[in-house]
Amino acid sequence: MTKDQLKLRSMIVTALFAAIIGVMAQITIPLPLVPITGQTLAIGLAATILGARYGTLSVILYLVIGSAGVPVFAEFSGGISKLVGPTGGYLVGFIPAAFIIGWYMEKTSFSFKNAMIANTIGMLVTLAFGTAWLKIAAELTWAAAITGGATPFIIVGLIKAALASWIGIIVRKRLQSAKLLFPAKGKINESV
Repeated sequence: MTKDQLKLRSMIVTALFAAIIGVMAQITIPLPLVPITGQTLAIGLAATILGARYGTLSVILYLVIGSAGVPVFAEFSGGISKLVGPTGGYLVGFIPAAFIIGWYMEKTSFSFKNAMIANTIGMLVTLAFGTAWLKIAAELTWAAAITGGATPFIIVGLIKAALASWIGIIVRKRLQSAKLLFPAKGKINESV
């Protein structure tokens, strides 16, 4: 298979992950300020499986589609208003989170341990962006923003990080053996 064919397949998988993020965003547990959604699990999966470049591109594509008005954000919503509203910081925070997860994996190894570290960092990045944005957009105190926008998501976030790590490493190996992804770059150990 040529490098161009492999690149095309990686782009197709990237678009597929943008769609997966949109589908998983519809899995929602409502809370007073910010709902718990499947988005963050999907972001972790995309970055763990695709790495920094394609994982981040899948998140950006998802955000562009949602900003254009396609109802792919939580609770079948869409539009630019979601990016500038009280929960917009979480959406924007997905971009650096995906990049950091993928970058960490590429710089270390695609193992469960490193995926768990990377996904935990990614979760914290998302919560930091979301909490700061929530504080400003909803005109909350820092205590209220942290209590409503970060604290309820830590345990659930760790569970999602573990799931994204475990599933992500397995799926990545299978996609690579099917020649649907670029091989890992740098000093990568592809063991679980």
